[in-house]
Order: sequence, then C-alpha cells, then structure tokens
Amino acid sequence: MIENININSDVGVAAALEAKRISEKYDKDFLDCEDIVTITGLGKDNIRALMRSDDFPTAELDNSNRKVVSVIGFAIWSVKKLL
Repeated sequence: MIENININSDVGVAAALEAKRISEKYDKDFLDCEDIVTITGLGKDNIRALMRSDDFPTAELDNSNRKVVSVIGFAIWSVKKLL
C-alpha cells in the first residue's frame, strides 16, 4: 500500500520526477519483474523476492499470479529507500 505523500514535500517531488523519467524511458505505466531487473541491475531472484515482500507496492494483473508495480509506486518506494 502506498502511503499518502504530500506532493510539495521533497520526497513527493523527487518521486514524481523519477516516475515521469521512468515512464517516458520505458513507455509504460506498470513495471514487471524484467523491467525492474533492467532498472535496478539486481538479479531476477532478488526482484522476485522483493515483489513478494509486504513493503513493495505490487498489484496482481487480471486475477492472475503475475505481479506488477505502478511506475509511481515504484518511484515513491525507491525515493523513500534512498532517504
């Protein structure tokens, strides 16, 4: 679940800018495991474990087991991890 973040805060602004950058670069609104591997440089097993963790903002697609994360959710999560 994504917490409410004031867009005027440094975290909100940084996350919005990062989400815009990622969305434009990859031409996507949602990222899957392969996308996150490419973005982070981490291994597929590490990303799969991350996507199963409770603090990572994933969603399931069309009642399947396939998990994705919204670009803005990923950006907020990654900016908060940097702080």
